[in-house]
Amino acid sequence: MAREELTRLTGSGNGECGKDDCPNVYRTATGSFLVQGEASDTFKPPAGEALVEIPENVLREAFHALGW
Repeated sequence: MAREELTRLTGSGNGECGKDDCPNVYRTATGSFLVQGEASDTFKPPAGEALVEIPENVLREAFHALGW
């Protein structure tokens, strides 16, 4: 899946984070979500999964974008 196929729910792409490197939440065409954030090593998830850490305000912005 290419980035162009995702709907970006958070981040304006302006300011200190730049266009692509901020923590963000994306929605896929199938209605699932992708989260971009800082890799976390809090615990080792199962094979094929990863942990990322994102600020609470990013989730709030995503919920707002979805009307939740």
